Amino acid sequence: QVQLGESGGGLVQAGGSLKLSCAASGYTFSNYHMGWFRQAPGKEREFVAGISSGGVYTSYADSVKGRFTISRDNARNTVYLQMNSLKPEDTGVYYCATRPSYSRQIEKASYKYPYWGQGTQVTVSS
Repeated sequence: QVQLGESGGGLVQAGGSLKLSCAASGYTFSNYHMGWFRQAPGKEREFVAGISSGGVYTSYADSVKGRFTISRDNARNTVYLQMNSLKPEDTGVYYCATRPSYSRQIEKASYKYPYWGQGTQVTVSS
């Protein structure tokens, strides 16, 4: 079965950096798009970044463009999220998610991703 496991979260000061990882297993990783989402307390889960199955296409939320970078290593079945210039409003639980790559489109709607990890907490202090 599909399994996703996030790691790399933690507490960081504003302006700092963190790199999240998501290890995948149980399916053919290179045939699936990957996405990172986050959820702050009292808010809905929101799209952060996505990457196509082959790693050629990426998409970012406007709030993180220029600060976050998504990448993947299909040989290691792992997707990454490099987060720089972190802000307190980046605080939340970060989830990785995956969906089959039926098309090149990187979906931003969470309901279009059938498989999710358990999440990792990121806290940015001011």
